[in-house]
Amino acid sequence: MKLFAISDLHVGFDENLSALDELPEHPDDWLVLCGDIADTPAQLDRALEILGRRFAALIWVPGNHELWTLPRRTGLRGVARYEQMVALCRNRGVLTPEDPFPIWQGEGGPHLLAPLFLLYDYSFRPDDVPIEDAVAWAREAETGCVDEVLLHPEPHSDIPEWCAARCRISEERLEKALARMPHPTILISHFPMRQELARLPSIPRFMVWCGTRRTEDWHRRFRASVVVSGHLHIPCTRTIDGVRFEEVSLGYPEQWRARRRRRGWRLADHLRQILPRPERDAGDPLRLFTDPRSI
Repeated sequence: MKLFAISDLHVGFDENLSALDELPEHPDDWLVLCGDIADTPAQLDRALEILGRRFAALIWVPGNHELWTLPRRTGLRGVARYEQMVALCRNRGVLTPEDPFPIWQGEGGPHLLAPLFLLYDYSFRPDDVPIEDAVAWAREAETGCVDEVLLHPEPHSDIPEWCAARCRISEERLEKALARMPHPTILISHFPMRQELARLPSIPRFMVWCGTRRTEDWHRRFRASVVVSGHLHIPCTRTIDGVRFEEVSLGYPEQWRARRRRRGWRLADHLRQILPRPERDAGDPLRLFTDPRSI
């Protein structure tokens, strides 16, 4: 009984959706879905249907794509959109950030599995860039994010306020759970939980939309043995303070096709084994890239 994770399946692309059928069955294993599985409720439901037949249990956290309200469609916005996706997952028997944290009793356990709905607040930026200027700083390099049009915060006033609320909720739940249980944790989020992880060489200033400094020390505060995230479309493994950080993205078709050419990875190779720890990790293709101003 193993625990796997993957994110950024983006099944709105036919090639990505079709590739799910290539996944082998894992009847005894659990799969963590770290967000950006789909852009619409129908797409998410289809992905969960396929994956639910292949794994014993699924855990989902939202990415920014699941929270979008697409143009020319009548759709829910903000918190209501998130709640719609949670209800859809629950209808499929999929665990969400709104459900009690499960205890992993399989290989490598016991661990407390903590799916978290977090966001970003523009605080991932160089220290000399004021937070109120972070988006403008990104746009100076012709870097933007479609979230500025499609991701709505209602009833919150803006995304940073929603992010702060979600961080408070998550902190409270983690504190209560750890007060009752002695187990180490697996922290699960779509967004990377430390700024140093938000490294994108081709668009370095996109870091602005990648997380919040509020979570920088959560791996220490909340007894993490592994922190799992996606969003960056750059699968890798890093170790910080003795804690393993796993980025588990698949990405857009052209991205994982290129990975297949370079590294021989098929879709199944993007399933990251979280527990027990695998003999080989994903490596860190960006270990030499550190400075967001360097490109």
